[in-house]
Order: sequence, then structure tokens, then C-alpha cells
Amino acid sequence: MSRERLRELASRVVVGALFALLSINLLGDFLRTGRVTGLLLLASEALVVVLTIVRRRARLVDRSVVATTLTTVSIGAPAMLRAANVLGLAPDAATALLSAVGLALIIVGKVTLGRSFGIAPANRGVVARGPYNVVRHPIYAGYLVTHLAFLVAHPRPWNLVVVAVADTALVLRALIEEHLLAADVEYQAYCRRVGWHLVPGVF
Repeated sequence: MSRERLRELASRVVVGALFALLSINLLGDFLRTGRVTGLLLLASEALVVVLTIVRRRARLVDRSVVATTLTTVSIGAPAMLRAANVLGLAPDAATALLSAVGLALIIVGKVTLGRSFGIAPANRGVVARGPYNVVRHPIYAGYLVTHLAFLVAHPRPWNLVVVAVADTALVLRALIEEHLLAADVEYQAYCRRVGWHLVPGVF
């Protein structure tokens, strides 16, 4: 088996293992408390597992240490979030609604990408339709929303640190992806049309 295929297999095994750990924790919390915000986060992370398995091979992949580290942190850190046995900063209905908005962004973004979805910064073809007409990284925007909702629902110092680290890595990962794609003429035209990275009017 080639080194590339071994790397692919390893990434899929790691993603699956991290998802299993997150599932155990959040399903346990739901059974104890009936709070659904964590289940919505779980649903968004489940999409990563499915699309990681079926994604198409990339034309160009950034295998640098920086890109690999940021990708690993942004994907692995959310699996370390833990349900808190304390009252949330807002009612569960409110955080569930916010999480549902984030999940909707993630689903629409991933359905739009289809098999062009990937983990490592790569060129799997330029997608410029649907939510990608508004921001360049709608899936990442959805993750930011679901992470915020989970943090509000389960406020504890550990979760604050995890979200801060994971989302910082996520934003930097988005910028690295753009740098990788910058040589693509089609992507250059896309960036001239869609100027916002994650939040329209803000960033």
C-alpha cells in the first residue's frame, strides 16, 4: 500500500475514532438530561465522517506541517468538548435553535460541495453556487455557530479553551485553503465575486 493511501486510511480511522468518543459523551448527556443541543453538534460532526469516506481525490493537497497541524486541531479538538452538569447561559431551546441554524449551514454547504468535500487543504475543484455565493467557507461558518451554541449550553472553562483553540485553527485553516487555491484562475475569479471569508459584512 502506498504512503498516500496509508495516510488516507489513517485520516479516516482517526476521524471515526474521535467521532465515536464524542458520540458516547453527548448521547450520554442526552439520556441523562434530555438536552438536544449536543445532539445537533453530533449530527454536524457525523457529516464529516460520512463525507470523509466518500470524498474524491484532490488535484492538489497542502501536506505542510502547518496545514496538517491546523487541520488536525480544528477537526480533533471539538471531539474533546464535554457536556457540563450546570445550567446553560441560555435555555436549551434557544441554544438548540442556534445550533440548528449552524447545522443547516453545514448541511447545505456540504450537500453543495458533494464529493468535493475534504479535510486537508486541497483543490478538489471550485464550487461557486448555493451558500458559496455568500461566503467562501459556509461550512466553517456553520461550525462556528454550532460550537458557540454548545459553549452557551455547556459553559465550563474546559469547553471555552477547546472552542477557542479549535475555532482559531479553523479560521487559519480556511485562510490556508484560500492560499492554496489562489493559483487557480477560476478561484481568483470566484474571490473577486465573493469577498467575505466567513461572516458577511464582518470577515
